[in-house]
Amino acid sequence: MHAPPRLRHAVLATLCAGLLAATGCARNAPDGGLGTEGTAGAGEILLQPAAAHGPDPFTASTVRRSGAAASATPSHRAPAPEGSGPHTLPGSTPGLYGGVRSVSSCDVARQIRLLAADPARQKAFARAAGVPAAEVAGFLRGLTPVVLRADTRVTDHGFRDGAATAFPAVLQGGTAVLVDGRGLPRVRCACGNPLGRPAGADGVRGPERGEAWTGYDPARTVVVAPAARALTELLVVDSAHGRWIARPTGDEGARDRAPAEPPPYAPETDITGPLPEVSPSPSARPKPETPAPEDCPPTGTTPPGEAVVAPREPGAATDCPVPSGEPTGGRPEPFPGIPTDEPTGTPADPDAPPEDLVPLMTDEPQTSIRLPWREDGGRPPGDGRGTVHG
Repeated sequence: MHAPPRLRHAVLATLCAGLLAATGCARNAPDGGLGTEGTAGAGEILLQPAAAHGPDPFTASTVRRSGAAASATPSHRAPAPEGSGPHTLPGSTPGLYGGVRSVSSCDVARQIRLLAADPARQKAFARAAGVPAAEVAGFLRGLTPVVLRADTRVTDHGFRDGAATAFPAVLQGGTAVLVDGRGLPRVRCACGNPLGRPAGADGVRGPERGEAWTGYDPARTVVVAPAARALTELLVVDSAHGRWIARPTGDEGARDRAPAEPPPYAPETDITGPLPEVSPSPSARPKPETPAPEDCPPTGTTPPGEAVVAPREPGAATDCPVPSGEPTGGRPEPFPGIPTDEPTGTPADPDAPPEDLVPLMTDEPQTSIRLPWREDGGRPPGDGRGTVHG
């Protein structure tokens, strides 16, 4: 006797479901799970809006709305070139992250409490994050709360059946995350999920699942690479005021300050486009020319109607430039063509008479010459007054 067709169909469906579950190929479960560890999503990239909890969250949200801005992805960007892939940027890139000055985007203490309340979740979290379970609290305290400023590719992790699942994802710009000392996103605050670097970070793409948000462009996504060395601070954009913030790593905003040396581009610059090179260190920059003091006399002809700056006193120290043709000494050159009684510095003629025997030049006519007395005491010839009339 044959079983009714409806019964046969039900039995076959049950057998198929059992085989899929046994082989670990089940995915797209009704509750949003992406499958078991190692087989999640079969390469699908899940698009996750900033406020979404996502599949299989580890914890409740720990996002602080006052410190997490809405999506900071620019809406006026030009389309990316055809065939271009995700942009790989080091975690030290200024403006890669955003936030609000002196306000944390995530409640780290609450994240620690939520995981500690469930040892199984904490153990799975530690395994996915690559830290010992006993060091989860210290690991979280060493991270820095910030906000993504671009759509970012990551490997996300969920918690399902007592273990961590892994799946590729794109996090929308504006997502609150915790980053480590190399600038890598490590925790998504909306769900408490550990984050890792994406597989195929060289630009390999896969099929996408989920609803894309306004402005999403796969060619404009970002892959964060670890900074070349450990960072002491992150240069983030204050989304509330449009200014730069220097946030020390491992700090929740209490020690935020203005950077000592701002980046070479504006805070609103699109980091998914071309960025200028980082400016050289102050010692490598050319020194600016020293401007002339304001009280220096003009070096050229004074324009009509403008006051002439009085020259400095002779011998006074000066940094003013010396015009060409003007002596560099402290005393001014005599006016040309006008005689003076000052020596000119010309060597004396050896055949010239002594200076006290040179007659003085006057404007009066020279009518007489004074003669010296004779050695015998007599007077010279003449009228007795020592003169000879010419």
